[in-house]
Amino acid sequence: MSEPEHPQIYLITPPEFELSEFSNSLGAIFGTFDIACLRLRMSSDDADTIGRAADVLRDTCHKYEIPLVIDSHYRLVTTHGLDGVHLADGARRLRDIRKELGGDAIIGSYCGASKHTGMAAGEAGADYIAFGPVTQSPLGGTEMAEYETFKWWSEVVEVPVVAEGYVTLEAVEKLAPVTDFFALGQEIWGAKTGAETALKAYFERMN
Repeated sequence: MSEPEHPQIYLITPPEFELSEFSNSLGAIFGTFDIACLRLRMSSDDADTIGRAADVLRDTCHKYEIPLVIDSHYRLVTTHGLDGVHLADGARRLRDIRKELGGDAIIGSYCGASKHTGMAAGEAGADYIAFGPVTQSPLGGTEMAEYETFKWWSEVVEVPVVAEGYVTLEAVEKLAPVTDFFALGQEIWGAKTGAETALKAYFERMN
């Protein structure tokens, strides 16, 4: 995932889905929209369930030349031929995971709202840094990643930055000049209008 000239969309799977139906839905989306990456993030901790999903979604993604990364389970990257891993804990273990997966693997790191954590992850070899949430959770209590964090990062640091977590259309419009990717999950899968219509609205706000 190289740094783009304009923001791109990075999709995150729903935590639960019917595999065949979801793969078909992704194929329709990939054939219509320019998607930068897909992250497999499931609520299940069952290795067989995650592995089956990884195999099917890998084939769908690679058909459209879209990288597939897996959330946290870095040991499945090699065994299932995935493109990389998204880590949820900043720089922790990142250097060791990089050694294990090699230089070609995509390794992303979620760093909450902390520029310091983001810098540490970037120095440890992350290919991208994700900050978030960008708007407040309905449950509250989570520190938000502010506009100034993205602005500072885009001006000072070369590592691409992802905005994720409760990404509203208004947040996309505001952050588009200072971020490289928007990670969307339930923002589109849970939309009453349907995923494709919701996704189209996000693309329109980026432009």
